[in-house]
Amino acid sequence: MRVVSGTCKGRVLKSVPGMTTRPTTDKVKEAIFNMIGPYFQGGTALDLFAGSGGLGIEALSRGMDRCIFIDKDKKAIQTIQTNLLSCNLKERAELFRTDAERALRAIVKRGLTFDLILLDPPYKQQILETILSFIEHHHLLNQEGAIVCEHRHDVHLPKEVGILHLKKQEIYGHTAVTIYRTDLNGWRNEIG
Repeated sequence: MRVVSGTCKGRVLKSVPGMTTRPTTDKVKEAIFNMIGPYFQGGTALDLFAGSGGLGIEALSRGMDRCIFIDKDKKAIQTIQTNLLSCNLKERAELFRTDAERALRAIVKRGLTFDLILLDPPYKQQILETILSFIEHHHLLNQEGAIVCEHRHDVHLPKEVGILHLKKQEIYGHTAVTIYRTDLNGWRNEIG
């Protein structure tokens, strides 16, 4: 696993030890960022089920100013710290060891919003619709922002969650990537 592009291109990232975390492959990571970027002119990202931090680190490498990394696993947080240090990105990151629900409530209390939200929950926990509803209800996504959902290929997500609209979906083997954006200023989804 490595950083695919940007200022940290080629840096090798450590995986979380054990079998509880499924890292995003470099191929899928590159496809995700080609769909939403591929590069950014600043902004803030949230990597909610961060695992090794690969997606959030990729976002920072490609131009995001800051990223908040959330994971409830102690080994994951330690791995993210190691990966951020090896990429010289520690100063642009915040790490929190907690579950997604608590993290989202804390984010609302802090009044934070994001240009990019990365959601890659454990495949066995099909909670994406609940999280999308929370994000939409609390207006956590900035107007030009994107939400990236990584999930099993056989999970079907809604075309709309309030003002969030499914813009694009691609399948890579057993993995699917679904992109949501807000439907403001006349934006229309491309799915049909």
